[in-house]
Amino acid sequence: MAYTFLLFDLDHTLLDFESAEETALTQMLEDMNFPDVQAFKDYYKPMNQGLWKDLEQKKLTKQELVDSRFAIGFAHFGITVDGAEMALRYQDYISLQGQSFPGAEDLLARLEKAGYQLYGATNGVTAIQEGRLAHSTIASYFKEVFISEQLHTQKPEPAFFDKVGQLIPGFSKEETLMIGDSLTADIAGGNAAGIDTIWYNPDHKKIPAK
Repeated sequence: MAYTFLLFDLDHTLLDFESAEETALTQMLEDMNFPDVQAFKDYYKPMNQGLWKDLEQKKLTKQELVDSRFAIGFAHFGITVDGAEMALRYQDYISLQGQSFPGAEDLLARLEKAGYQLYGATNGVTAIQEGRLAHSTIASYFKEVFISEQLHTQKPEPAFFDKVGQLIPGFSKEETLMIGDSLTADIAGGNAAGIDTIWYNPDHKKIPAK
């Protein structure tokens, strides 16, 4: 099969979200003089991951996720905050973090040189993803980056991939490959939409038993 269009997930695939999140949370909490920065991060990170899983399963909306995660995080330590306001504050920090994985830029450069059309496909928040890409070294390789918030649907919904296809000139599912780290959002989503996929699995995770 000859592919023309390569759809890349961003976080955990090309962009180093863990590094970005670690730096942004640390800077924000230190600026707030939070008493135990590490304890907050240890609680917040898995909680936030759980909310994103709930989003994939349609248990909550993107706005509910964004507005609630910091309210939940600070409430765990007995502190009441405005979740939406804190989300905007955090956005200012994490949108400056453009760290990519070693080899990511070289990979994209080689694929572009080989004639592939490269696109980003992410479930992230628009302002955050656009900011991080602007501070990265990989943005210039993409013809376009599709962000779920702008498409009003998200991976793994077939509607996400349908809308992406409508926005790519000359798009053909048979000539498209989705590359990402998430078995649910990227792989199951792409396959359900009739698109071939590659699971990026650097940690050699096992496929969960059904």
